[in-house]
Amino acid sequence: MVFTFSEHIQNFYWVCILMSIAAALAIVGSRMEPAYKIAWLLVILPFPVFGGIFYLFIGGGRVSNRRQRRMQGILGQSFKALEPDFKADDLLPLGGEAATQATYLEQRAACPAYTNTVAEYFSLGDLAFPRMLAELEKAQRYIFLEYFIIQPGVFWDSILAVLERKAAQGVEVRLLYDDMGCMFTLPRHYDQQMMARGIQCRVFNRFRPIMTPRLNNRDHRKLMIIDGKVGFTGGINLADEYINQKERFGHWKDSAILLEGDAVWSMTVMFLSMWDHCAALEEDFDRFRPPAAPVRPWTGYVQPYTDTPLDQEAVGQSVYLNMIARAKKYIYITTPYLIVDVATNTALCNAAKSGVDVYLITPHIPDKRYVFEVTRAHYPPLLDAGVHIYEYTPGFIHAKNFVVDGRFATVGTVNLDYRSLFLHFEDGVWLCDAPCIHDIERDFQDTLTLSEPITLRRFRHLNILLQLYRSILRVFAPLM
Repeated sequence: MVFTFSEHIQNFYWVCILMSIAAALAIVGSRMEPAYKIAWLLVILPFPVFGGIFYLFIGGGRVSNRRQRRMQGILGQSFKALEPDFKADDLLPLGGEAATQATYLEQRAACPAYTNTVAEYFSLGDLAFPRMLAELEKAQRYIFLEYFIIQPGVFWDSILAVLERKAAQGVEVRLLYDDMGCMFTLPRHYDQQMMARGIQCRVFNRFRPIMTPRLNNRDHRKLMIIDGKVGFTGGINLADEYINQKERFGHWKDSAILLEGDAVWSMTVMFLSMWDHCAALEEDFDRFRPPAAPVRPWTGYVQPYTDTPLDQEAVGQSVYLNMIARAKKYIYITTPYLIVDVATNTALCNAAKSGVDVYLITPHIPDKRYVFEVTRAHYPPLLDAGVHIYEYTPGFIHAKNFVVDGRFATVGTVNLDYRSLFLHFEDGVWLCDAPCIHDIERDFQDTLTLSEPITLRRFRHLNILLQLYRSILRVFAPLM
């Protein structure tokens, strides 16, 4: 049988229509965030010929079955390594709010809560940078680094010099970076350059110019671990704008947290899990376990946690929602992006309506103009509910911090946007009654004095075209 060209086109058309119908049904029946469903349906339904194909290739947000199977053994090993440290019930004397949050992270993310861990907060990358160098110099066994963005310059070059020297001394140095995050900051095959310098290096999700769901999943975590004794995380990537050595969007306001003590073992297991996934290994994690840390005076509870798109559990979102829901007096939040899902928006509004003082600080100078407009598009309903919103006028605020009632806080990599909450690999540190919470709160108050209050009146007389533009961006925000 011979098909004409027009018959091929017709067959192709109907196959695409069927694929779009299948994609639409899969979306409607999925457990996706409702706004994510709407955004994809608005892509597929008006353009059924290619919309379904586009979704099936890059839209699901799920890691492939092959990659999930590959990581199951590693995740099981992580659970085995950390389960003996589970102690959420120990937080019961501190109140139900503390115990339930700790239990959630243990049961759903296999991330224990620890005492005997000193947490030190850094209000700027400029302040964390010299401390990172000092701690790296102390390394005797191993150094693990996992970052979303690395770029040659003062920051990275200074760290790299220490890594090379330590590797030459016999310290095991491992570097893991995200290929999409470093696409425009590192040369191709940079991992090979590192290997030539004695630094073990792996690339997460190496970019290939084909449509694939893997493009949705990025390693947005930031971890620096020295000997399993000291660990850093927070919003800081290893590029010069993060320490204000290079100005891109005004003054760059970021944060970091250093842990020293028992909780660093959890961060070490997080790194090893991702490393083994990228390197196709199954190592014995116990060989990296540090000696018992010296007993310290009361340090509060410290709970490092990680979130992955390997399951249907949005850990980062749940941590934020639990903190908002349990606030009694106030909530202080700094975030570079305010592209909130329905659940988070509702929780913030309900907290404000219930008499909780909710304060948000976002950037005044954006890094991405369209994302900035989406952020501002989310202001009106929050302002109407009584949420206080400020913009950091000196520049761009990249810190992802929560403080609740002076008792609970989290510092980490999780943005208030769809990619961080649902698609990326992320990490953070939840704190309960830790002394450094007062430092995080003080930093928020200081930042507030440098920020401009946003009023609802500013949004009532906007240009109609700008309102339309923001509304369209808000609809498609989950896909950005």
